[in-house]
Amino acid sequence: MFRIVDYQATRPVRKVDQNNPIPIAHTPKKTVLADICITIPRRDADRNHVELIATVGVRGVSGTSQILFKIFRDGKEIFRAQEGVEADPTSEVNYIVTFQAIDKNVRAGSHDYQVTAENIINDTEAAVVGPISFSGLAIAKDY
Repeated sequence: MFRIVDYQATRPVRKVDQNNPIPIAHTPKKTVLADICITIPRRDADRNHVELIATVGVRGVSGTSQILFKIFRDGKEIFRAQEGVEADPTSEVNYIVTFQAIDKNVRAGSHDYQVTAENIINDTEAAVVGPISFSGLAIAKDY
């Protein structure tokens, strides 16, 4: 049997907004997209997992960018995913990228999770145009 221990979600950008894009920084810098805090009770510290889901709307501005998305727990990287984003000067091409991670056996206490993006290809530009959402669901197993 499993039970929900905590759930948090944020939607800092709710819709596509071509007029106010958020530039994606080039590596080694990163653009912070969203963060949440998940709390694990002491009794569930050795038998839990946190399911994390992020969705980000992006578009290429110039060239073909490779966007590296990362999820951090308390400042430590726990997940990464990469997505190619091509600029198309003849149209407004947007990409919706969704990725999931599972963080297992998280210690008791409150934990800050953060999702970031960085462009790993020089001489290309990409931007977040929305939407952005980030959620975490902590689940514990009962014995």
